[in-house]
Formats: sequence, structure tokens, C-alpha cells
Amino acid sequence: MELKVYNINGSETGRTIALEDSIFAIEPNEHAIYLDCKQYLADQRQGTHKAKERSENAHSTRKLKRQKGTGGARSGDYKSPVFVGGGTIFGPKPRDYRFKLNIKVKRLARRSALSLKAANSEMTVLENFTLEAPKTKKMVEILNNLKINDKKSLIVVENQNKFVSLSARNLQNVKVVTVTELNTYDIMNAKNIVISEGSMAEINRVLATKK
Repeated sequence: MELKVYNINGSETGRTIALEDSIFAIEPNEHAIYLDCKQYLADQRQGTHKAKERSENAHSTRKLKRQKGTGGARSGDYKSPVFVGGGTIFGPKPRDYRFKLNIKVKRLARRSALSLKAANSEMTVLENFTLEAPKTKKMVEILNNLKINDKKSLIVVENQNKFVSLSARNLQNVKVVTVTELNTYDIMNAKNIVISEGSMAEINRVLATKK
């Protein structure tokens, strides 16, 4: 598979770039994509939720009424879960939601996600570019030229470029990542992926099939 290379003006450069079939043209494994996205979202959870149980409430331990003869149910202190303000039964406790995932599964998930985007024509190859200053207006202009300004976009660059990242920071639907930061969730969450020409070799190196 080959894709045309565009410049920041939205014009074709006359060059094409060959996509590695083992990365951009495989049969997508949807379960691997699901697992990798699930792990990514689990890693984002703080896990600091907490509800006080009966033993942690600051109410008095005095018995509210005598055990028998009232005609009602027995009751102990005000910490009982049956009373408003009492302890919570089986409430949430702080926990770590992270879980391990085989590196081969993660690599397969990224290849599957990229193959889906390539097959659906949701991938654009952009020649290498830099910005001399952080200008949000310039980034909007580039996206307009590529006709993807109204779409959630993921821009993949070869190396971290401070001005490119700052120019896209205030755009709600745009995210800039390097190849090493590329993950399955960001790929699937974006409607269109813009990959710099220089990133292709690095993607091939990182996602190449390894035994």
C-alpha cells in the first residue's frame, strides 16, 4: 500500500510512501485493540475513591434503645448502615486498577488500529515540518489545508517539537504525540491520523514483527 505525501499547504508533493504491510495491512485483531484500550483507560484511573465503613464513622457507640419491648427491630449504635449517616456496606476502597498486558498483544493492537485507519482512508502522510514559534492560528491553517479541521485528529511526529505541541495545545480536537508515545487508544479515538514522513521509519522499527 502506498500513500501520497502532502505538504502543510495541503498540496501533493508528488512523492508517495510505501506502507509496511505487516503494520498497516494486517487483519485487525479487535480483541487485542479492546484489551490495549482497556489497559490504557485503567491506567488513567486514580483509584482514590473511598467510603467510610461502620467502624470509621465518628458517631457515638451508645446503644439507641433497649433490646426488647419496643415493638420494633433491634438496633445498636448510630453507625449502623440502616440509619442515614451511618456506615456504608461494602463501599469503595482505594485500589490500583492497572493490570499487565503482554507486549506482543500491545504491539498487535497498535498494528491492528493502524491497519484499520489505513483501510478506512483515515490516514494522511505529511512531509516533515517545523514551526518557528508557537502559533495556534498556524496549526489551524495547516489542518484547514488538509481538510481535517473539523475532525478529531492525532498528529504523529518523529521527534518532540515544542512549538508544534504548543501550537496544538489549545485545540480541543488535536493531539500531538511522538512515535514512542503512540498508543492504541489515541489511534482509535482519532477520526484522522496525520503522520509525518520522517515518523514512518521509526514506526516500522517500533512495531516491526518480533519473535
